[in-house]
Amino acid sequence: MITRRTFFSISLAALATPVLADDHPSIAFMNQVGKDLLHAHRLGTVSAFQRVIQRYADVSGIADYSLGQYNVTGSQKSQYQYGVAKFMSRYFAEQSHDYPVAKYEVGEATVADNKDVFVSTKVFMMAGQTYSVTWRLSWIGGQYKVVDAKFLGFSMVNQQRSLFTSYVGKHNGNVGDLITALNR
Repeated sequence: MITRRTFFSISLAALATPVLADDHPSIAFMNQVGKDLLHAHRLGTVSAFQRVIQRYADVSGIADYSLGQYNVTGSQKSQYQYGVAKFMSRYFAEQSHDYPVAKYEVGEATVADNKDVFVSTKVFMMAGQTYSVTWRLSWIGGQYKVVDAKFLGFSMVNQQRSLFTSYVGKHNGNVGDLITALNR
């Protein structure tokens, strides 16, 4: 006979976010992303990071989210998305010179209620410091895509959204000015 306490414990366990096994596809995906990011980091070029971002990130979704209340027209959309990937690539390339990474470790993965997967990683710097990064993945078009990364308590897509909406707001809502700036 199942007691109320046992039933309650089983119910809580069923509702808890499961930790995924090491062989889950999200772990394999993040191992490949990490390998390619580390390679781009060692090259330190915008083009190396841009290849990784365009391959693994949900650039379209990140770009849409980053505009906040603003919109791009159909003819501007591809230029804008390209500019978003370039912007992120420039940021990573600049940071790679200031923060040399020695290695990374992919940790555990958990599934959120909306089916997004959060994968924890640890980054080891050449100077000896370490920091944690949590990657948010979504299943898009039959594959995982990175939709956000959080480190030091900051969400990269939220930071980018703040920058972009502030820029467009200061330019009287002209998204074209942002697109021009991103593609310089």
